[in-house]
Amino acid sequence: QVQLVESGGGLVQAGGSLRLSCAASGNIFGTKSMGWYRQAPGKQRELVATVTTGGSTNYADSVKGRFTISTDNTKNTVYLQMNSLKPEDTAVYYCNYEMYFRRSYWGQGTQVTVSS
Repeated sequence: QVQLVESGGGLVQAGGSLRLSCAASGNIFGTKSMGWYRQAPGKQRELVATVTTGGSTNYADSVKGRFTISTDNTKNTVYLQMNSLKPEDTAVYYCNYEMYFRRSYWGQGTQVTVSS
C-alpha cells in the first residue's frame, strides 16, 4: 500500500507562484511514474505533469513553460512548481503514483485558487 499526502495549495493572484508537495509513504517499490492531475469546477480531471523513475517528463500543453515537476527521492516527495499562474489554473490538484502491474494511488487533493 502507498499513501500520498499533498500540501502547498492556497490562494494567489494571477502571475504568482506556488509549489505543491506530495509526500509518499508505504511500499513504493515498483513505481513507474509520478504525476500531478487537476480537476476544475465542472470539468473532468486532467493530466498536468508526469515524471518517470528514469527522469522523463511530460506536461500538458496548457502548463508547458510555466510548471515544473521534480522529485526528491531521499524524501519520497514529488513537487510541482507553478509559476505565472492564471485564473484557469484554479482547480483541486491531485498527486498520483503509477505502479507496474496495473496499480495506481491517489492523494486527497489540495486546492489551488488563482484570482484575477
